[in-house]
Amino acid sequence: MHLYLHIPFCRRACHYCDFHFSTNLTMKSTVVEAICREIELQANYLTDKRLQTIYFGGGTPSLLNINELYDIFETIKKYYTFSDDIEITLEANPDDITKERLAILQRFDFNRLSIGIQSFNNDHLKKLNRIHDAQEAESCVKLAQDMGFQNITIDLIYAIPYENHHIWEQDLQKALSLNVPHISSYCLTIEEKTVFGKWLQINKIPPINEDFASEQFKILVDTLEGAGYEQYEISNFCRNNQYSRHNSSYWQRHEYLGVGPSAHSYNGFSRQYNVANNPAYIKSILLGQIPADYEMLSNEEKLNDYILTGLRTKWGCNLTEIEKLVGAKWHISNKDILKRYLSQGFLQIHNETLLLSKKGKLFADRIASDLFLI
Repeated sequence: MHLYLHIPFCRRACHYCDFHFSTNLTMKSTVVEAICREIELQANYLTDKRLQTIYFGGGTPSLLNINELYDIFETIKKYYTFSDDIEITLEANPDDITKERLAILQRFDFNRLSIGIQSFNNDHLKKLNRIHDAQEAESCVKLAQDMGFQNITIDLIYAIPYENHHIWEQDLQKALSLNVPHISSYCLTIEEKTVFGKWLQINKIPPINEDFASEQFKILVDTLEGAGYEQYEISNFCRNNQYSRHNSSYWQRHEYLGVGPSAHSYNGFSRQYNVANNPAYIKSILLGQIPADYEMLSNEEKLNDYILTGLRTKWGCNLTEIEKLVGAKWHISNKDILKRYLSQGFLQIHNETLLLSKKGKLFADRIASDLFLI
């Protein structure tokens, strides 16, 4: 089983981010108290009480202090046991990574760091409104390695507007020089409610150039594969099978509990979505109520989720599993679409498993949506 904790606070709002967070840190300790209370209220959500992974996401969970971490872990341990090889991940910003902070994380047995680098170029970091600079981006990884953290992933963003691909190529070479076992890389998207979204509406910035983004994706894949990384999910690359076990659990439809404002949960037959509002979350939790919307999933909806997430991964979608969910309905409904994508080389079938080809990965979301059962 898997546990996700959403810590909805950041020191600064990045111009591209549409996750739920607040830059007002005055409620941080109160939200942590509510998260601990929600863990108690949700104690029976997961049938198996042995955790394989714990993931602190956000927001910026590296803002948590030692007392807040202590309270969270003590609460978790009241209701769950930890597997011997549990993966405990913390998302961290480079400016939060110090010797003292890393020592605290080691005390709590964090064994995986997800560091939000985004770019090693100062101009690009300023465009994104990141707090750290290029020097901090590099030095924080080396510091974590010197402190004994081996399982490190860094996040990079591509398709940041520029006249050519030079900065992106430099970012990738710098990432490779750090010799981290895992790299996650995401295309810059402009969401309506973000700063970039507002700027786009007044023509302060141009829309994302899809051809430019596609070319940078190709550079990403070729560069990392050439350096021995495996693309095991559209945006995720690793060496020596060092997959993100937590994120892989989502893509492989394992059960997980999400606590905190805006967190999602899945128990095999339904999903729930916590309210994305800190005061409303706290108020509901104090009343002993889970502030969530619930959605019972039909077999067709389970199938669509499987297609959407499974196709993005190296494991693909097993045709037998699809038939278990909806019988022959999917294959009959999508016979012509499937045939077209197979003949065009966007999809492949190996050992009764449907997989995206290398060129198909450029159109993963479109292909998946075309194969949904409506």
